[in-house]
Amino acid sequence: MALADQVYGFYLPTVSLMGVGCSKETGAQAKALGASNLLIVTDAGLNRLGVADQIRKMIVDSGLNATIFDGAEPNPTDKNVRDGVRAYIDNKCDGIVTLGGGSSHDCGKGIGLVVSGGGNIRDYEGVNKSSKPMPPFLAINTTAGTASEVTRFCIITNTDTHVKMAIVDWRVTPNVAINDPVLMAGMPPSLTAATGMDALTHAVEAYVSTIATPVTDACAIQAIKLIRDYLPQTVAHGQNMEARDKMAYAEYLAGMAFNNASLGYVHAMAHQLGGFYNLPHGVCNAILLPVVCEYNLIACPKRFRDIAIALGQDVSGFSDLEAGEKGIRAIRRLSKALGIPGGLAELGVREEDLEIMAGNAKKDACQLTSPRTATLVQVVSMYKSAMGNLDMSSIEKQLAVA
Repeated sequence: MALADQVYGFYLPTVSLMGVGCSKETGAQAKALGASNLLIVTDAGLNRLGVADQIRKMIVDSGLNATIFDGAEPNPTDKNVRDGVRAYIDNKCDGIVTLGGGSSHDCGKGIGLVVSGGGNIRDYEGVNKSSKPMPPFLAINTTAGTASEVTRFCIITNTDTHVKMAIVDWRVTPNVAINDPVLMAGMPPSLTAATGMDALTHAVEAYVSTIATPVTDACAIQAIKLIRDYLPQTVAHGQNMEARDKMAYAEYLAGMAFNNASLGYVHAMAHQLGGFYNLPHGVCNAILLPVVCEYNLIACPKRFRDIAIALGQDVSGFSDLEAGEKGIRAIRRLSKALGIPGGLAELGVREEDLEIMAGNAKKDACQLTSPRTATLVQVVSMYKSAMGNLDMSSIEKQLAVA
């Protein structure tokens, strides 16, 4: 394709609120969107802790009504969406507020698609399958990783096939994104680490994407720098508001990057692990990231040099390949320091499932923008390398000849 024929879009919420205490604007923002009766989509944990009630009170104090639906499970399913649609209709809602991390946001996006367009959430798998506007939609973030409050991506597990359906649709981008670090302060260290590595994965995959642009590059590199400086602090000291605030910016910037440049094989492969085993997405990404980076390195070594520099590595005197390798080692060190498991085997992944997951990963929309195409054998080899219980030199030889 000639350069003149290439057209790029940039998708972002209409309003984004950042900073300590910004969630207090929830009611005013909902009213500004014209909603009067909102469904708060969240998970059982946040409801049990009273966070959902806090948000509901803000909405009610603004003169609106709100109902809490806490059926968003980790790795939300088509059944969660179906139950949410029923709650939306039964309570005569006219708008959606999602509260939580990616699971709540994705569940809310699925509910919005179905209540607006009808049918089953499975009908919307793929790119831009909707034809009607979403209801007024506010996304309140409580983690610093998925950036689902920013994006046009919606990942829902098909309970029949156990495959995560990738729904990419500009209509599901929230009208209002709210990132209040106060709501993130309660995250335990393990979740802070996993979501932070998820954000790093978004930034890295977006930066080496085949459809990266100068705008997405700027977002991705700045996100990597912020994660380098502030993720360890948030894991070590969860009540550090400055670090929490900077990580909120980091995940948001990473979301801006991948929302428009898309992702790669880390996500294509991690989606299968979530669908098969219901594993935490951020942990899967963290384990797979250095493995996939090693595979992609020869495709864009200059880009990996930039990533190494953003991670704080001194690469003066190094070739681009050597610099990239140093950056990948830095990612491995960061994961280890944060307590990320050493391999997929520790999570219960079985080698006999790798080939079918690799086949599904090859069909995942995220792999389309990988800087290097992979065969089925190569995807299986990357999974094997990420297991953490195999001879690494042997795996590296397999990748080289596959």
